Parts: sequence; C-alpha cells; structure tokens
Amino acid sequence: MRNLLGGTFTDCVGTFPVEPCAEYPDGERTVVVKLLSEDPAHYPDAPREGIRRILETATGKPHPRNLPLDTSNLKFIRMGTTVATNALLERKGEPCALVITKGFHDLLRIGNQARPRIFDLSIAKPDVLYKEVVQIDERVTLIGYTMDPRPAALDKPLQASGDAVLGKSGEYINVLSTPDWDAVRRDLQRVYDGGIRSVAVCLMHSYTFTAHEERVGSIARDIGFTHITLSSALVPMIKIVPRAHSATADAYLTPVIRRYVDGFAAGFDNGISNIRVDFMQSDGGLAPVDHFSGLRAILSGPAAGVVGYAVTSYNMAARVPVIGFDMGGTSTDVSRFDGRLEHVFETTTAGITVQAPQLDINTVAAGGGSRLFFRNGLMAVGPESAGAHPGPACYRKGGPLAVTDANLLLGRLRAEHFPAIFGDAEDEPLDIEATRKLFTELASYINSKMQSERASLGQAHEEKSIEQVALGFLQVANEAMCRPIRALTEAKGHDVQKHALACFGGAGGQHACAVAANLGIRRVFVHRLASVLSAHGLGLAEVVHEEQEPAADICSENTLQSLLSRLDKLTASCHEHLNGQGFSDFQIKTERFLNMRYDGTDTAIMVPETAGGSVFIKDFESMHLQEFGFVHHDRDIIVDDLRVRSMGSLAETKYGEVYEELQSLEKRLIHIFDKHPAYLECVAVYFQNGYCDAAVFRLDGLSPGDIVCGPAIVLDRNSTVLVEPGWNATVTANQLVLEHTRDASDATSAGSGRQHATKELDPIQLSVFAHRFMSIAEQMGRTLEKTSVSTNIKERLDFSCALFDQSGNLVANAPHIPVHLGSMSHAVKFQLKRFANDLSEGDVIMANHPQAGGSHLPDITVITPVFKDNSIIFFVASRGHHADIGGILPGSMPPTSRELFQEGASTMGIKIVKRGNFQEDAIRRVLLEEPAKHPGCSGTRNYRDVLSDLKAQIAANHRGIGLVHQLCAEYGLGVVQAYMSHIQRTAELAVRSLLKETRKRNGFKQLLGHDFMDDGSRISLSIDIDEDGSAVFDFAGTSPEVYGNTNAPPSVTYSAIIYCLRCMVQNELPLNQGCLAPVNVVIPKGSFLFPSATAAVVGGNVLTSQRLCDVILSAFSAAAASQGCMNNLTFGIPAIEEDGKHYEGWGYYETIAGGHGAGPTWDGQSGVHTHMTNTRITDPEIFERRYPVILRQFSLRHNTGGKGTHSGGDGCIREIEFLKAMSVSLLTERRVFSPPGLEGGENGACGINLWKRYQPNEDSNEDSDGDFHMLSLGGKNSIFVQPKDRIVIMTPGGGGYGQHAASEHTTGDH
Repeated sequence: MRNLLGGTFTDCVGTFPVEPCAEYPDGERTVVVKLLSEDPAHYPDAPREGIRRILETATGKPHPRNLPLDTSNLKFIRMGTTVATNALLERKGEPCALVITKGFHDLLRIGNQARPRIFDLSIAKPDVLYKEVVQIDERVTLIGYTMDPRPAALDKPLQASGDAVLGKSGEYINVLSTPDWDAVRRDLQRVYDGGIRSVAVCLMHSYTFTAHEERVGSIARDIGFTHITLSSALVPMIKIVPRAHSATADAYLTPVIRRYVDGFAAGFDNGISNIRVDFMQSDGGLAPVDHFSGLRAILSGPAAGVVGYAVTSYNMAARVPVIGFDMGGTSTDVSRFDGRLEHVFETTTAGITVQAPQLDINTVAAGGGSRLFFRNGLMAVGPESAGAHPGPACYRKGGPLAVTDANLLLGRLRAEHFPAIFGDAEDEPLDIEATRKLFTELASYINSKMQSERASLGQAHEEKSIEQVALGFLQVANEAMCRPIRALTEAKGHDVQKHALACFGGAGGQHACAVAANLGIRRVFVHRLASVLSAHGLGLAEVVHEEQEPAADICSENTLQSLLSRLDKLTASCHEHLNGQGFSDFQIKTERFLNMRYDGTDTAIMVPETAGGSVFIKDFESMHLQEFGFVHHDRDIIVDDLRVRSMGSLAETKYGEVYEELQSLEKRLIHIFDKHPAYLECVAVYFQNGYCDAAVFRLDGLSPGDIVCGPAIVLDRNSTVLVEPGWNATVTANQLVLEHTRDASDATSAGSGRQHATKELDPIQLSVFAHRFMSIAEQMGRTLEKTSVSTNIKERLDFSCALFDQSGNLVANAPHIPVHLGSMSHAVKFQLKRFANDLSEGDVIMANHPQAGGSHLPDITVITPVFKDNSIIFFVASRGHHADIGGILPGSMPPTSRELFQEGASTMGIKIVKRGNFQEDAIRRVLLEEPAKHPGCSGTRNYRDVLSDLKAQIAANHRGIGLVHQLCAEYGLGVVQAYMSHIQRTAELAVRSLLKETRKRNGFKQLLGHDFMDDGSRISLSIDIDEDGSAVFDFAGTSPEVYGNTNAPPSVTYSAIIYCLRCMVQNELPLNQGCLAPVNVVIPKGSFLFPSATAAVVGGNVLTSQRLCDVILSAFSAAAASQGCMNNLTFGIPAIEEDGKHYEGWGYYETIAGGHGAGPTWDGQSGVHTHMTNTRITDPEIFERRYPVILRQFSLRHNTGGKGTHSGGDGCIREIEFLKAMSVSLLTERRVFSPPGLEGGENGACGINLWKRYQPNEDSNEDSDGDFHMLSLGGKNSIFVQPKDRIVIMTPGGGGYGQHAASEHTTGDH
C-alpha cells in the first residue's frame, strides 16, 4: 500500500494478489485512489481513507468508516507526506527553543545577511522557527588555521588559553570556557516552565567537539523536554548557520510528524505495531516510521516522484540520463537521474537553509494555476498562482486567467472529458466561456499596447487573436520551465539534448512535447500512473540508513587507508541498523563517499567509491573537471566528511524495462481513428500554424505496440497528454513514449514550441528572449561561482556577469551585485573605443581603472568580444572583487588612501588573452611588478588566487559566448540583435512610465535630495521630469573631489540611478541599458562624483554608492535611508621570508549587514545587506577554521532602527578577537551623520567602531584574562593588532518612515 499525502490531493496506490488472467497475467492487481487531502465532512484522515477504499476493493467486504481499520490483510504501508513541508511553509510547527553559544543570539535572523530579491525595496525575510533562544556561556575554537602558508603546528594551542582536545574530525580544539551547568539547568527549566517542550541545541564547532551539546541534551532530558535535537548528532557538518537551522527545523517539525503518525495509527484496530510502515525521506530513501524525522521529511513528496521516474525511465544498459519534469498546480519540479540519485547537502526551503542529504530538485513557479499577466510590454507567467480557490477562470469561482485556461482555450484540455465538479452544486464542467471572455479582454489590451508601441517604431501591427495570445503565454511558461532544466544540465557540463524527459504530475502531459522540443530532447516518457507517480515511486523505493562523520584530512596515498578504515566502521554500523530491520546482508547495497575539495576552496564534491576506494583522488579530479572545467595540480585535496549510504530491498530493483519492451514490441500505427476501440472523437486543437484536427483516445483502450501520431490527445482518468505535430506516442505496458519524428531544424515548426521569429517586435518573442538573455547571464554567473577559488567570489558571491550588444549597451545582467549594474557598460564601451580596430577573435581584456568604467580597483572586469564573420556581434563580461591586488595594506581596501596607486594594481585595459593565448607575463607585470614600484606599496599578496579567479572569469565569459552562438543558431543573428534592441526599448518605456507617474503625483515639481558624507562632503541632487517621461538628474552643488578615498567615478553614480529606478518599477522588468535611456545625468567635473584620474576611489564604490541610493530614493519619497554603508573590514598578513623560504601572505575582506530603511508600507529589516551590495558573509565556523580569529559576537544591535509609522531595521554587532599580530582596516560611513528617516520618521542610529586593546594583568601568566583598553576608531582607520586584541563593529540602523505617534525613542545616545 503506497500513500502520498499532498497539499491538495492524496494519491493512494494499492497492489494485491488476484487469480492470474488475461487482464492480470502476473497475478497482481493495482488500484489507484485519488482523494482530497482534507475533507473532514467525510473522513478524518485521507491516507487512511484511501487504504479503507482499497481494502474494500481487494477483499470485497465493507470496512466501515466509523470503525478502526482491520489490519489483517495489510502487509506493509509506505507513505510520502507534505505534512512537514506545509508546517514549514505555513509556520505551523511545534513551539521550540534554540540553545546556542553566547554571542550568537540572533545568528539565524542574520543568516548569510543577503536579501532574497535585490530589487525589492520592501525586503521580506522569512521568520525564524524558534520561539525562544537560550545562550550558553561556553566557547571552543580550532587550533591552527588553514590560510597559514606554513605547515601548521597542530599539536599545541595557537595563542589561546584552554585545554587542547582532539575533535571527531581530526582537528585539535581549544576549550576556552566550559558552561556553568547549574545556570544552563536554570535557563532550560525557565523555558520548560514557559510551556515549550521541544529544544534544538547547536553550539560553535559542535560538528567536531560534541561534549557540551551532549551534556545540554542530558540536562534537557532530565527536565522533561519531549523532543531534543542535537546538531552534532543530526548533521555533524561544519557551518553553524545551516546546522543550527537544521536542528531548529527538526525540533520544529518532528513533533508535528509524530502527532500525525500517532493520529494515523489510531485509526487501525491494532495501531500499526504489526504492520511495516515506512516513510519517504527527502533523500529518496525510506525510513521506518519510528526513525522518520521532520528534517528528513521536507521533500518527502517530491522525492518519491524522483524515485518513480528513475526506476521506470532509466535503463542501466542504455544509460540515457533522464530529466524529471513534475508539473503541478502552482509549480514545476525538475531533477536529473543518471543511474545514481543526485544529492545536495545544503538547500533552502521556505527561507530555511538546512544541512541534510536531499535530492537535487529545482523548483520554478510555473504550474497549471500560474497566473497570466501582460506588464511592461512583457507576457509573464507567475509567480503568483490562482491556487485551488478561486482557481483559474474556468473553475467557475471568478478566478483570474491561468495556464490551465490557456490549455482549455486552445483545445488541449477537453471540458467534456474533465470531471464535472465545478459550480455551486459541484456538478458543472469547466467554464470555457469565462476563459474566452477574459482572454478576449486581455488580447484587446495587448493589441492596443502593441499597436501604439509598433507605431512609434514605424511598424505595422497585426492583431493577435485570443488563440495566439494564449499560445504565447504557454510558450513563455515553457521557456520559464526550461531554465531550471538548463541549470541542472548545461550549467553542470551535461548536454541536455542527450537526455530523455520523464513527465509526470497533473499538468505535465500538456507541455511535455513543447518543453522537450525547446531543449532538443527527442524522447519523453509518460507513465500510465503519471498523475500518481510519486505514490507509485514509494513502492519502488529502498529502505535507507546513512552514517556520516566529519573529517579534516589531506587525501593522499598515505592517508587513504586510514580513511577507508573509517568508512568500514561506518559501513558496519549501517549494516547493523538494516539487519535490525529484517534485511539480510545480501539484501543490502552500500554506497560509500568522501566529501572532497581543494585546499583553500569551499566547494566540496561528494565522491562515490569505485574500484575499492583506490581511485578516490582520480575520481575527484575527474568529477571536478566535469563540473568546473579544471583541476588544481598545485593544491592539496581535503576530505571534509565521510558518508556511507546503505539501502535495503526485499526484491531486486529492475530499472527501465521500457527500453527492452520498446525493442521487442510489435508496433502498429493507428490509421483509422474512428474504428479503434480507444478512439473517442476528433477535435480542433490550436498549434503554431493554427487549428488542426486531433484525435482523442482513452489510454486504457490502447494496447502495447499501438502508435498514435500527433496531433492527438491521450486521456487518462487523472491527466491529459498532448501529442504535438511531429511527435508519435508509442504505447507500452506501463508507459506512453513520445518520440520526435522530425529533424531538429524543424522541431518546433508546427507544434507549441518556439514560433518562427522575425525582427519585428512581438510580445511573445520579447518575453521568450527576456528569459533566454537572462539565462545566459545566470549561467555565466554559475560558471564563475563554480570555477573561482577565492572566498570573495565563490562564497560571498561578490561578482556580476552580463551580456552586452555590439555597441556595449547592457542587455542582461543576472541579479548579482547592484553596484556593478550600470558601471560595466561604461567599461565595455571604454575598451571598445580603446582597442577600436585591434580586437580579434580569442582576445580577452582585463581592466579595473576608474577612468575605464571601473568602480574601485579590487573589482576587476574581464571583457570578451563575441565575433561572427570577423565582426563583433556582442560582448560578454564578468566583474569580480579580488581579495588583494596590492597597495599599501592587505585586502586592498585602505581606509587612509589618498592616491589611487595606494589602493593597488590598476590598468586602463590590457589583453590577458591574445588570439587564444594566455598572457601571464602581462598579468604578472600589472598585478605584481607595477604596484610594488610605488612607495610603501606591494603587489598582490595572493597572486595564485587572483590568477585562478581571472581564469574563472575567462571561463564564465567563454560559457556566455557559447550560449550566445547557440541562440543565434536557433533564431538568426539579425533576430537576436533586434530583440536586444526591443528589450532595451521595453525597459525604457517602463522607466518613462514611472517618471511620468512621479511627475504627476508630485504636482509637476522638481524633486530634491541631499545628504552628507561623514567628512562633511555634500551630495546634492535635483531631478526635473518632462512630460514625455525623460528626466535630468543634476548633481550640481555636490562637493569637490576629496583628498581621501570616498571619491566615486561617474560609473558608480550611473549604477545607483539604474538600481533605484529598477527598484521603483513595481513589476518584473529586465534590467538593461534601456532603464537609463530616458535619463540625462549631469555630474560636475571635479566633484567627488567625477574625480580626477589619480584620485583614490576605494570608498566611493562601497560607501558613496550607498549614500547615492539614499539620496535618490529620498528625492522620490520612496524609502527612508538604509544604513548607508557596507561596513568594510579587511585584515591580513603580508608575504614573509622565514628559514630561507618565501611564504605568500593573505588578506581577508568582508562587508557587514546593517539596518534597512522603512517605507510607506513596510518596516525595515534588521541585519541585512541593502541597496548596492548583497554579498554573503562567511559562516562563523569556516571563518575560524581559515583565519587566526575568534568571532566573539555576531548579533543584532537592538533598538537602533528609527521609529516611525513603519520603523527602520536594526544594525548588527560583530566582535572579532585576533590570535596573531596583523594589520586591520575599517572603511565605514554613517559614524557621524545618522541615516535619515522620511516623512516624519526618526533617524536610525549611527554606527560605532571600537578597538579593545588587550592588556595583561601584572604578575599573571600570559593565559590570564587581563583587561581591555577601549579606543574609538572612527569611521576609517587602519591599525596593527596584537594577539587577544578585539575589534567591535556596530553597524547603523535604518531610518523610520512616517510619524511615530507615541515615541519615547531617541537616537541621541547611540
């Protein structure tokens, strides 16, 4: 018995023995029951009701609802459930407490400090799961640090007090302080007395040092807590943020699961004690009911579907990888199977980042209920959904147009064959007239808008019919669903065309052919149980037990045997677990893994064991090359974790029997539709070339071997499969196999795929190209993230990738770092002019000078022209922040720089690749030799990492070039270039519309804004908007260039303007050069927004850019000021000579979150990055593993947001203790002038920077506590710290919006 409890429907599949006959030759009958997940008027529990109905069918006897179910005929029950997922999404879990190390009270609220959507002025972050936090005064830290270029002495403490202990990962631990256990007991008792019964415990470095967590757990058990989750037992992996999220999620969800299971069991005559009951976990394996936990249940439902298609559609002999395409009502899940389930170990669901093995399932908000919009000249599908109530327009509840309506209007869904469950009496069919009426209104609106737009371009407009509009929306939806598939395949180095597509879910069959055609896939599998494939997959799944433990070993021939011995112990433990569940050793399969990465990087690969483990290193290098495109021959390979996954199965799993069946089938082409017993009727269905006659068949009337030619519709009880023109459907015993019968060149000529595009503006093609252009920039970004090595680019994601037209105008910029948005176009145009006729195919340019479109020197731009027939047709470019490019201080962010040369290496532009040949000598000269010629300056302190990241940028550009050529091959160069222009024009019109509305709302007055930097420099802005929606942004009155580093090149001002304009356009809009087309920017030359070529600018990019956003948004009255700063911290050690050896230095750079400004309808968020940056912050445990530091505190700075009708967000407190002598630099703002409120809202608090200088007590040993001498550092300073010194950074709050009625709040004491 298999049950899948979903959010809307519960699917039940039951199998029971019958007498063998023609209908059931195997002596087994399968019954499918689909029912509402909630129907309290008829039954209390949907899965149990499904079992009841199946038992009645199997036994022929009544099983009354009001009596406990008879279990005598039940052998086993397997279930998947969305109970945990729904509890997480709706925040309806168990009230729980989080126990965490002192100083990290707000760590999960801050998270990685990035905001989810960079263009949302009203930042929305999901709530944390815990109700209360208990801080424990304990502290341990690691001994040694991985950035030390010298061999680490791991056998003794490093400048820290305490006792050294060997951790479970093999790392040595310093126990700095042990908790007061009586105080811990008192705190937990208080929580218990408050009514909380579930607790999660996550302490710093508990992945390797578990003693403190275990003692806390013991005390909690003594007090009486009914559920206790220890992070060290749940997920012993480094990174406290996802580990704490995971532990909290488990404490929040597991009690909900337990209550559900208890309620389910109560409806059986003997409970479920005498039945084997297994639940599907997120990793695709089953777990016994008593081992099933909330954390492992988050993807329970989707995981079962992956197992279902994997077993039924993948053949071990053919080895054709399969893409799973599960299209439901509100979203589509896509995944990939190539003979092994692909797992990820850190995922985000409902805003909660968890560490647990989960199947790699990507979700896109496009499903049958996704709503249809026409806004800003673009056709958009979702992300909003019509839901089940009111549902699409055709559901007779007054709902909006949705994807289902488009399929109904075009004849792909047949109302006469759809259940008549609509209307007040729930007995009416789908309402096609309601659908037709709304499409008529929408088509009229679109035609009106397009007629006006095309007239302005001097083009005639041909009216679009309602069918053309509906088909256009389906094409846009299909393109949206292709994007995550490309991310799973092309972005990971797999050829998408060499895959098959396995389609399931209620809505997938209507889109399968079109999605496959868009991707170049020629075979699609649709299982007969496609609408309940997740439930079917439960019957095919294996019982799984996993063991994992942390490591910190260098993988080499010398250490491999030790690692294999540890794997053997984990294997024995897994087998013992499964033996206890009734599986013999020969029924158990085991997979063993090492989680491996290169030293100095944080991207690990879970490498499976082959050849008895003797080739782990070779396999890692091969997998790294496959996914990232390179290997590091000069870096050690580190093992972070050992993992063993054992699977128990009572019967051998047979994969992909459909392949053998297809070869042996006697196939029959159905010619005479009206004489076939499965034939129902001939109907008109709309495709690219208009209406076509399509035969309609019942799937259960078709026999194995029957071939249905498209166009046709195949109906099942719960789903509809559309066989498009150019496709055939072959029927097998369990599958409908759709196969493309035309050449790739005309793959979509007649069906629902891409229409033939011309250069003339078409709203359908405009929307499709918007997806394709953005997909190119996104895939470039994924390539750069994967192939880079530095913390800045790989983990903090301080980079951007973009596509430009042949003139250097921005076409698409993936949503990476806003400060890069407007400035990269300046860089491309500068190089186009600089090199003029001296660019050839295979050339790559590197530049970073502010006069060459740069922002500040650490941001290096790599530009590659794209050629066709010896002419430049496009540009691709990537910009990344490099951790150290030389200058007077490590990190290349000197707070005291006065001249540009002090900030590091600079170049107006050099070719780092000439006609395909890498120019390392030129790079070495620019990065190492030239900067060192200036007094007090150095070249880059980590040349190896900078060089690797430059190669990663080149690789990202190369990826973009390939995708651009692919797009041109599909549509033609002229069409692609035309739509680059069209999409820029669309953005221009949207911004003009915004400016016109602003002009009208403001009473046609001039908009004014101003603010001051902490040194008193003034930014003045006046904005005059004309009636045509053009505007002049005039910065007259802005202060002169400063003898400091807050000067900002003009490109930064353009970035701030384009960002703010995009934020104020409410709906989705491709960000490109068109956003700036209506704007004339006037910046006084010689001001600190237009400085000279030698001016220092490092602060302009990270400080002045933020102040510009505050000024612009204030002028528009759009939002109060945010923290107005990025709070830049750098520290590091220069290269050294020791014992005759040269050791490279290193530098670390981070930006720190603060308060977000409130707005007319929102409160500001606390502890988040705002406006011109969105970089992540390094996890505290990774931070302490890599660098000789202890993070003493990272929390919110409460009550620092300005009060108002809507209050501003709070800043953060970050306190760092240093364990070695090194230079430290702070480059910050808003330490003098506080972030202003708006419309009567109060100001946010200023930031504060402190240096706590350690002073040992006299007559005491060096390990004594000593005292601290507190010093204020101001906003910008550079110091040299000694061991045990601390830096405390308190970041500003955000301004409030609107008058706060009863305010007692003051920012005077901040």
